[in-house]
Amino acid sequence: MARTSLLLLAALSVFFSHAYAIHTLDGARPDKAASDGVDTKVYIVFTERQPAAAELSELHAGASVASFHHDLLSDVLDGSSSAPDRVVYHYSRSLHGFAARLTEEEKNKLAGKDGVLSIHEKVVYRPQTTRSWDFLGLPQQNDPTRLPFENDVIIGMIDTGIWPESDSFSDEGLPPPPAKWKGVCSKNFTSCNNKIIGARAYKDGNTTWSPLDLEGHGTHTASTAAGRAVPGASLGGLAAGTARGAVPGARLAIYKVCWDDGCSSEDILAAFDDAIADGVDVLSVSLGGMIAVDYSSDYLAIGAFHAMRHGIVTSVSGGNDGPGLGTISNVSPWTISNTIVVAATSTDRKIISELVLGNGKRIVGNAITVFPNLGKRSLLVDPGKCGEEELGGKRYKGAVLLCGDRATERAIHGSGADGAIVASLDGDNDDIAFSYAVPTILVPEKQYDYILAYYNSTKTRLPMATVMNSATVMDAAAPSVASFSSRGPNRITFGILKPDISAPGVDILAAWSGQASVSGAEIDGRRVPYNIISGTSMACPHVSGVAAYVKSVHPDWSPAAVMSALVTTATPVTSGAPEAELAYGAGQVNPLRARYPGLVYDASEGDYIGFLCAQGYNKTQLATMTGKAGTKCPADTGAVGDLNYPSIAVPVLNYGVGFAAEFPRTVTNVGPTDSVYHAKVTSAPGIKVTVTPDELAFSADNKTLSFTVRVSGSLAPVNSTLGASASVVWSDGRHEVRSPIYVFVHKHVM
Repeated sequence: MARTSLLLLAALSVFFSHAYAIHTLDGARPDKAASDGVDTKVYIVFTERQPAAAELSELHAGASVASFHHDLLSDVLDGSSSAPDRVVYHYSRSLHGFAARLTEEEKNKLAGKDGVLSIHEKVVYRPQTTRSWDFLGLPQQNDPTRLPFENDVIIGMIDTGIWPESDSFSDEGLPPPPAKWKGVCSKNFTSCNNKIIGARAYKDGNTTWSPLDLEGHGTHTASTAAGRAVPGASLGGLAAGTARGAVPGARLAIYKVCWDDGCSSEDILAAFDDAIADGVDVLSVSLGGMIAVDYSSDYLAIGAFHAMRHGIVTSVSGGNDGPGLGTISNVSPWTISNTIVVAATSTDRKIISELVLGNGKRIVGNAITVFPNLGKRSLLVDPGKCGEEELGGKRYKGAVLLCGDRATERAIHGSGADGAIVASLDGDNDDIAFSYAVPTILVPEKQYDYILAYYNSTKTRLPMATVMNSATVMDAAAPSVASFSSRGPNRITFGILKPDISAPGVDILAAWSGQASVSGAEIDGRRVPYNIISGTSMACPHVSGVAAYVKSVHPDWSPAAVMSALVTTATPVTSGAPEAELAYGAGQVNPLRARYPGLVYDASEGDYIGFLCAQGYNKTQLATMTGKAGTKCPADTGAVGDLNYPSIAVPVLNYGVGFAAEFPRTVTNVGPTDSVYHAKVTSAPGIKVTVTPDELAFSADNKTLSFTVRVSGSLAPVNSTLGASASVVWSDGRHEVRSPIYVFVHKHVM
């Protein structure tokens, strides 16, 4: 996202590494680990699945697979080091393969060995409430009749760890973990209970590190998804209310993969491997890369594919590189993308900061200012800029500084100033508020010019300013998609709509680590039990929590069915961006409606394999995804748009060019047995949508019916929009099952 202020740039660099949906991908950054004096890189090696004797325990079966991996490696090493010394992880529980430190020559030799499917260099990913659940309509009361169902749901959090001392993770009243749980608690983490039932950590092949969260991101996301109800939570009195998750009775399994230097792919795959075997029901992964990459090279997509095979729903964040088109990074259709890909929206509570000038003028700014002793009058001073060069060695105690568009937190903090006013020249992300290590207010350029004129006025001998603590105000325009939220289309498959759905991701209050500062900056000495941050990282656990909520009602539903329930019951976003569905997907998640959607669009592993074949995948790419060398494409692969997806994307060549496309779909009745549904179509000028047949009559013997959607016409830009929005809604008079359709010109992102 564009920023002109160095204060913002400095703050974002910290915010990214601690809270704000950190999603930069250090594209295949080499891991220069010395092994016996030889420079090596970490590679992920996917292998054929090795059959293990049924009578073997998991421990002995794992040892057998490890022996196979060591034999493969030994054949390519020159004897100066051993295979066990080179292996970082064995993936033997759910995934198939290993991570190892290899030279380029060794990697090339290994690629030709029998049993090796593909080899990939490691990459580094980044980590991408009181009011939000009220805003989504989820009742605040802990319904005692729901608790026994929630108790059986396990949410796996792949993130920065957990701060177990938070009241959000109390296990009061919770019984022991369900029998399906097979996971463990790390030996150096003594805080597991009946809420946090498992905790592991992964770093460079070492699994003895503590899962304790030192950054806050993982604690925040975990409490958003499944935190217990904690009344009176706030950030220093700001945004006060009851902090809670969607499923307060659900269990949490923690997989710490993110550290100061990011989240490495080999650690992430190890976490997926364990989480799948441990027995989680939902995986929440607020991580991502800078850009979308091919599914067979995307470790999150590969991990989520194997999770889908085992019936696990995976929810991922969409990224924070909006509002540019094609910036969404997690795009696989089996992740709500089935991984759910989530966009971030606002709630009806907005946080503002205020500045009162000596002439009585009140200036509304943009930042989270929660500091002791704010509200006193200070001298307004203009040092020109507020970088190290301008402020180094100078003291401005008792003053509020006019910083223009150039400032750094460390320089302002070192000057002893009471606060700072920074001009936000480009206007990006004015819809969210950031925390800084020093009292700071961001104001639009016009407002900054007014303040500067007041300062320079000959009538003002002693210009004064008072920085106030932040306040919350009503935002009647909500929900609106956040400017930072990454947009579609899906660069890998234009015919699959991404993001899938939206959820609150702006100014979310949730639990925080006692070791992390409010702003994430080292110079910030404030420590709080609850913090307010923004990002698609915050939207992701909202959807993870709703997915768990649906699984608590329908434990046997497939990941595709759960995703369908969320997508087809979403509340359309009317205060939208010009990118429409490419910004917010099907709309904002609706927890109560998602429980009983009426119809679902289901899909299995075979359907996704057919999709990959339609994508043009060869045997090697298919084997990488499935872990099976013999995976074959069906005789008729069809088109990527034939996947039984709950939404429809229609990429066209250009405006004014005629097009016609067909999309076969199948729905399963999960409502009353003899339901009869009729199709209702909405469309846009120049776009024709038809449904054949337009009536579906279900019975006890016929729970699944098929139909075809035809979309044709010629696209013309209307009212500055980029494409055309349409929909098909199946209704039985009680349920409304809505599938969004979006027609767009794909050349904009090519």
